[in-house]
Amino acid sequence: MKQLVIGIAGGTGSGKTSVTNKILERIHHTQNVVVIQHDSYYRDLSSYNGKTPDQINFDHPDSLETSLLVEHIKELRKGIPIEQPLYNFTTHSRMRETRHLEPKDIIIIEGILIFASLELRELMDIKIFIDTDADERLLRRLKRDIIERGRSIDSVMNQYVTTVKPMHLEFVEPSKRYADVIIPLGSENLVGIDMVAVKIETMLK
Repeated sequence: MKQLVIGIAGGTGSGKTSVTNKILERIHHTQNVVVIQHDSYYRDLSSYNGKTPDQINFDHPDSLETSLLVEHIKELRKGIPIEQPLYNFTTHSRMRETRHLEPKDIIIIEGILIFASLELRELMDIKIFIDTDADERLLRRLKRDIIERGRSIDSVMNQYVTTVKPMHLEFVEPSKRYADVIIPLGSENLVGIDMVAVKIETMLK
């Protein structure tokens, strides 16, 4: 099988999922799309030799099992179904359940650090970077972590200052240079999203 593999990267809270959804609204192959989040491949807390969550840098590339994601993408491209891990952000552990994914014509990979891995980048046909204002990204992260993940505002802010922002500057922002397309303003940039959708349709034909 020869699938179209699309990488969508950007800083935390940049609107990657919203952009993905808007792209899917504009193409006519939504039944043939599989979306994989890099976040699902976070390493289990048990692999950190007794460290507590506040001692772990979850924003460093080493916190993710990217090698397993690479293996899964390669299997999907060969027409082999995969069992994607599921991650519990409250307990910082992988769940017993997995997500069964069948090979599709379009594979979309979402993640903050997906362009930081050469091996992962080489599997992508289109690389898109969502470039959103830092203040807006922070506000989105606060809302998500407090409401969806049950965290306190102090813990979210402390993590942002100690690891999120430094890792963004070290890994995420520099990886923007690998993008084929940069979409400012995220899901609000309908012109950029339309152009990407047209390109995807053309490549599929």
